[in-house]
Amino acid sequence: MSKISVVVPCFNEEEALPVYYREMCRVMKEMPDTEFELLFVDDGSTDGTLGFLKGLNETDARCRYLSFSRNFGKEAALYAGLKNAQGDFVATMDVDLQDPPGLLPEMYRILTEESYDSVATRRSTRTGEPKIRSFLSESFYKFINRISKTEIVNGARDYRLMKRKMVDAVLGMSEYNRFSKGIFEWVGFRTKWLEFQNVGRCAGETKWSVKKLFLYSLEGITGFSVAPLSLAAVVGVVFCMLAFFMILVIVVRTVIWGDPVSGWPSLACIIFLVSGIQLFCTGIVGQYLSKTYLETKHRPIFILKDSSEEAGGGRHEKVSV
Repeated sequence: MSKISVVVPCFNEEEALPVYYREMCRVMKEMPDTEFELLFVDDGSTDGTLGFLKGLNETDARCRYLSFSRNFGKEAALYAGLKNAQGDFVATMDVDLQDPPGLLPEMYRILTEESYDSVATRRSTRTGEPKIRSFLSESFYKFINRISKTEIVNGARDYRLMKRKMVDAVLGMSEYNRFSKGIFEWVGFRTKWLEFQNVGRCAGETKWSVKKLFLYSLEGITGFSVAPLSLAAVVGVVFCMLAFFMILVIVVRTVIWGDPVSGWPSLACIIFLVSGIQLFCTGIVGQYLSKTYLETKHRPIFILKDSSEEAGGGRHEKVSV
């Protein structure tokens, strides 16, 4: 009997967890010939998330949990889940039901009956999402696919089911600065994409603000493209050539018409413009340098505070939620 591990990152998801668990119980009943484990990763939650996970672990042997010492971020939670998953197939899924668990039977059928290593999902629509957020997301996918050799599918979710060989390949990329959407594509393997319409959260509020999404997009850009560094170099060359041309203009103007004092406001604007461009290019270099600095420290991607293995399991009776 094949075993499916479902990795579920959780950060302050006390309200969504009961709804998610009920839905997963329904899906697991539809797949009686498959063994399941639900591996919840508590990413330093400050509400009752960990308490609920402990209760699940005590009453349902299929439910395991890992709990971080603080909030390390979703990427760290995904990595920890993949590292501790025991199944022949491993799925990654959000707990808010924006990743429909009902797709799992079809995803499993594809991997067992067709020659694919992974089944991934993407949103075909963004209905219900704020327009500005949709616009920024669309712009990000277009931009990164132009500057990166690793193609990232527009609307791709972290929700996917993978064979063990692909999971091992992903774990082999133990970099500190992680961008899973890019990593899943970079390792290769044959992937089939399933589309579904956008689904709202079942409970609670999103933890992804526009600021967090912007910082996350920078992780993707700096992690899978060096084009910004090339851009900084090109901008530097262009401004050097422009400066040389302007020197020639000034020399000719001085020889022919003299050297009037007028024009200092425009000169001041040019100085500010060039200085801004220099700082912008320095900032790009700084982003890459900071990533290198963090990698060389070799800090752990996550630190565990508690887990179901340390707790000893508990009673393992069927739970009703």
